[in-house]
Amino acid sequence: MKTEMRLVFVLLVCAGVLEAATIDNSTSHTIMNVQDIAKPGCQSQCGDLKVPYPFGIQPEGNEGPRCFRDFGFDIICNTSTNPPKALIRSWKNIEIFDISDNELRVSNNVAEKCYNQSGLVYRESRGSTEVDGTPYSYSSANLFTVVGCDDDADFVADAGLRKGCGTTCRNAEEVDKDGCFGTGCCQVSFNIYNFFNILLKSYDNHLNVSAFNPCSYAFLGERNKFNYSLLSDLKDPNLKSKIEDTVPLVLDWVIDRPKNCSVAAQDPDTFACKHAYSYCVDTDVRSGGYRCSCEPGYEGNPYLSPGCKDIDECADPTKNDCVKKCKNVAGSYTCSCPGDHDGDGRKNGSGCVAKSSKFPLLKFILGMSFGFISLIAVASWIYFVMKKRKYTQSREKFFQQNGGLLLNQKNTSKEGVTIESSKLFTDEELKKATNNYASDRILGQGGYGIVYKGILPDQRVVAIKRSKIIDQSQIEQFINEMVILTQVNHRNVVKLMGCCLECEVPLLVYEFVSNGTLLEHVHGRDGGMPWLSWENRLRIAAESSGALAYLHSAASIPVIHRDVKLANILLDDNHVAKISDFGASRLVPLDQTQVTTLVQGTLGYLDPEYFHSGQLTDKSDVYSFGVVLAELLTGRKPISMDRSPEERNLATYFITSVNEKRLFLILEPRLVKEVAVEQLETAAQLVKRCLSLNSKDRPTMKEVSMEIERLRKSTKHPWTNQHASEETTSLIGHTEIQYSDLYEIQLSSYSNNGSESEQYNSSTISLLRPSSIPR
Repeated sequence: MKTEMRLVFVLLVCAGVLEAATIDNSTSHTIMNVQDIAKPGCQSQCGDLKVPYPFGIQPEGNEGPRCFRDFGFDIICNTSTNPPKALIRSWKNIEIFDISDNELRVSNNVAEKCYNQSGLVYRESRGSTEVDGTPYSYSSANLFTVVGCDDDADFVADAGLRKGCGTTCRNAEEVDKDGCFGTGCCQVSFNIYNFFNILLKSYDNHLNVSAFNPCSYAFLGERNKFNYSLLSDLKDPNLKSKIEDTVPLVLDWVIDRPKNCSVAAQDPDTFACKHAYSYCVDTDVRSGGYRCSCEPGYEGNPYLSPGCKDIDECADPTKNDCVKKCKNVAGSYTCSCPGDHDGDGRKNGSGCVAKSSKFPLLKFILGMSFGFISLIAVASWIYFVMKKRKYTQSREKFFQQNGGLLLNQKNTSKEGVTIESSKLFTDEELKKATNNYASDRILGQGGYGIVYKGILPDQRVVAIKRSKIIDQSQIEQFINEMVILTQVNHRNVVKLMGCCLECEVPLLVYEFVSNGTLLEHVHGRDGGMPWLSWENRLRIAAESSGALAYLHSAASIPVIHRDVKLANILLDDNHVAKISDFGASRLVPLDQTQVTTLVQGTLGYLDPEYFHSGQLTDKSDVYSFGVVLAELLTGRKPISMDRSPEERNLATYFITSVNEKRLFLILEPRLVKEVAVEQLETAAQLVKRCLSLNSKDRPTMKEVSMEIERLRKSTKHPWTNQHASEETTSLIGHTEIQYSDLYEIQLSSYSNNGSESEQYNSSTISLLRPSSIPR
């Protein structure tokens, strides 16, 4: 019927008989004046801030009625400033910027600690706002932010909740001006309610950064309000006040804590939601309380008599969808058409269409035309509907087949943390981006699929991971990688841009990382690329360990990678490291420290304790990263069947060499020539701790990251420490290696001809030999 009316409408226009139509709202009413938001006789505004009841500004001397409901809502209007400032009476120094129906935005209190050039604290302030015992609680719209270049802050909240993050940077140029990713700034989000305390610490008391960053700052403030441009001048003595001026603290407010709606309604005298057309809403705050709201179609103050009043939707065209006539009714409105029109009168319905002409011939012509056009339209509609249904069914089949239902199940974790959805690409978009998956677009192949280089319509270059024909277990790995990467936001973790589930095999779309894997650079010709200096190896180790530390302790849900290795560390144009391939990773619930799983990983990198017990912990990643550090120090692969039995397993051979004081015989000759003895020994001891058979003896990844950062800061250029080369030469003087030319060292003992490490899971455990596991 709807289609027929539209066709008649078009034909009447062509025949020149369509009457001019104008919207008739002559029966609508003007917008009513809404009752004042404050109690009668009470001040409703302080400067630019409107103060609605249950909040209230009490006149001086407490004359007249009580203008607020409870003492927590008592507002002081300080008129000694221009403009006047609204303050919470119980706090006095807390200024209110905005009041909504469920939130307050108030002035912030930033924690600060400043150091002189000797590393002594000369200024310190505590940054917390107590809300316990008040109608307020901290909103989930806040983020914990740490600003500085040598800092580590912990956020201690009620119920024993404790989290934090660290920041590092060696100079002002390293500070990331586009986000808080650990270089000059970091951020963590989680739910708190009534209490928090900030513990602000420094790694080295700003000794190395005091020239451009003497102070560190930490605060809880509204998400997305922190201006990253403030990071451009960390030495500004007014930075604390600038942050407090631009980043408010968001508080939730409730009525009659700890009562809920059902309990509060039992006492009509004190119940707040008793006025006309108002209803009670239970809050989701842990400590209870409720709020009042107006029913749909009504507006006003639900806490004051007479309550909420009807909205005249007809007086505002944006609030109704009537084409011709609009009539206001209690809580809603109705639409209608004039007598010479047919239809329901709504823009989204059949509208209002003029009735047929009085001329019989025209009616006949219009009827025949309508019949013929309708026949063609119906046939075309059936054809396109069937084609669209077939295409939709195919897409739905592939969506379910590729784990779409599993993705929906994982979209909300057990802890209630919602995972943000990434962009869903169509199959046609990705075919066009990869030139129909041409062979010359292949970047590499792994255990779970093929990676193609793609160019999107906006000229962005991406990497598209196309899974192989997979079984159910591989679908779970694919969805697992998708879920994990949507929660990770770190500059040294490869960014997931979206996915496609509507094609035959599932695809993931990542940012394009142009310089290959660290495996190609470390185990390339001549024992590694020329750019792989000691300083660059330390930097890559610091970036990789920092990213893993973020996954373990700063992500909203901790992540264990479970397959840390050189092949999963990518390098961009500037050789910045990015952790990739989360197909085997696991999310760890906040109340658990280990997860029991089927054993998965890569031979040579696998934690022996995890292999024997099946108990996966974050220390399993520490062991794998220890093998990565050993490769960076020695240039050897973790497993090589071409080496002698005692040297086949790099982890075992490295620990044995350190214990037997033969370290410098297995290190890469270039490093022995280039680096001071103390630094190599310090690095080797860190590797030894990471490769401990007992996970309790291993450091945390955060401790590993801090140790590498300290090692980087102590690194000096070779010609400022030339005695290091002489001392090293004396340690290995009995060998036959010549150091006449740094880039012509013979590396026959560091052969890269060994077989590549192979992926395996619990079904291939029998392939492992006892000699490959450190004892």
